[in-house]
Amino acid sequence: MLFRANKKYSREVSLYEPIGVDKDGESVTLVDVVEMDNREILDTIILSQDVKELYDAYDKCLKDNEKMVIRLRYGLFGLQEKTQREIAQMLGISRSYVSRIEKKAIEKLRQEIG
Repeated sequence: MLFRANKKYSREVSLYEPIGVDKDGESVTLVDVVEMDNREILDTIILSQDVKELYDAYDKCLKDNEKMVIRLRYGLFGLQEKTQREIAQMLGISRSYVSRIEKKAIEKLRQEIG
């Protein structure tokens, strides 16, 4: 029975299992052989998914004042990035309060995404 159970796994191969060596003596894995030629496309797709997830978390879990600080601080939605001091002057609050709002908002985003 053990042989029958192991037989169905005999065709499974790990992508990271060494399949040989190259001319320099380094081991070559299956993932090295079948890896995509154009990694930029994959990276672009992953980045766009990450950005969408970030914007969804932004809309879902932040309060209005947190959204404004993050939007101004990081130049989201076509705005120009601003310093904490500039944001504080615009909103009529202290720079340290802007810093606390930003820190709290980033932690909320981190928890929502992670």
